[in-house]
Amino acid sequence: MLTFRLIVRLFHSAAKIQRKRMILTVTAIAWGTIAIILLLSFGEGLKRSMDQGRRGLGDSLVILWMGETEKAYAGLPAGRPIRLVPDDVELVLKSVPEIASASGEMHNWNVQLVNDRKALNKRVVGVHPAYGELRTSYPQPGGRYIDELDQRLKRRVVFLGNELAKDLFGTEDVVGKTLLVADMPFTVIGVIQKKRQMGMYGGPDSDRATIPLSTFEAMFGRRYLSNFVYKPVSTEIAPVAKRRLMEVLGAKYRFDSADTRALHFWDTIENTKVFSKMMIGIEIFLGVIGALTMIIGGVGVANIMFAAVTHRTREIGVQMALGARRVYITGALVLESLALTFLGGIFGIGVGAAIVQVLAAVQARAKSEAMEFLGQPTISIPIAVTTVILLGLIGLVAGYFPARRAVSVEPAAALRYE
Repeated sequence: MLTFRLIVRLFHSAAKIQRKRMILTVTAIAWGTIAIILLLSFGEGLKRSMDQGRRGLGDSLVILWMGETEKAYAGLPAGRPIRLVPDDVELVLKSVPEIASASGEMHNWNVQLVNDRKALNKRVVGVHPAYGELRTSYPQPGGRYIDELDQRLKRRVVFLGNELAKDLFGTEDVVGKTLLVADMPFTVIGVIQKKRQMGMYGGPDSDRATIPLSTFEAMFGRRYLSNFVYKPVSTEIAPVAKRRLMEVLGAKYRFDSADTRALHFWDTIENTKVFSKMMIGIEIFLGVIGALTMIIGGVGVANIMFAAVTHRTREIGVQMALGARRVYITGALVLESLALTFLGGIFGIGVGAAIVQVLAAVQARAKSEAMEFLGQPTISIPIAVTTVILLGLIGLVAGYFPARRAVSVEPAAALRYE
């Protein structure tokens, strides 16, 4: 306890002598801290925004399109088209336990939708009820998505994209209203919640109408699916689910389960892995830039400590000649370095957090798509921990080497120093 008090007193006396230099050093550390907090916060905000946009398509999905066989199989020639039907969804769910959910899709790209005097030609999609959860097509309050009863009874109900609903009905509440779809009356049962959607095929979900698949078949006389969407039970067994699906459909349609041209897959799970690696790389890049900026402040701390050792060489020599233990001198210098780093860090963290909050509020009110894409700057726990650890390391390193130099000087040589 006595040793610690003596170290604090030595640090206090040194602070009075080098006040201006210490203020400049604290400012440099604070600037570096602000820089790393802002850079990492923007990186975190961008990562969350892009992840949200990625999930707009659906989480851990596999989208399957039909193709043509590349290999001859069981006496059948290559080049045969493979066309799936709605019953294949039930077949796959029963035969492949590794698949948690699935839905078929049928598309009609040019269907007239009429509300009173307003008519638009838009894409209409027929789907199974599971499609809403698969594709994160959640209804706004007061509405609902297509359910099993709609599918079984071939009801004329329609679920609208939010932009399509706005184009047709303006700002009024549309749930329960009647809409003509290809000259047939449909009841609007819901409108999709606004979502950011980076991945898509055939256009955004906000600009299309969705109806039960059974209703779509009856209206347009379609037999084959446009594509097939499924979600495996877990990302780890996704390759197993894909292999089993190919085996089941290969047995039904008589094609080789290893034929990569018979069915085409868009595996968003693999895309997610690539995306995660890319975002980690961006965060590391931004962190390195911020860390280098902070290290410049650390160099300033080291310089002031070396200057302090040089300026106080005779004083240190007197202390050592009078029997001062090396730990007193080393401790005072390291404490001085840590204190400067700590003060600069606290100030920088406070200012950086305030700036992040202001920018987040501005971004939340902005209606720019570019600002929405960048996301709200966010200070996460990893960012805070990284900043604190980096500050501590800079303080220790900046104080250790000058302290080691101070105690390495012989007392007699120190007393003769001019």
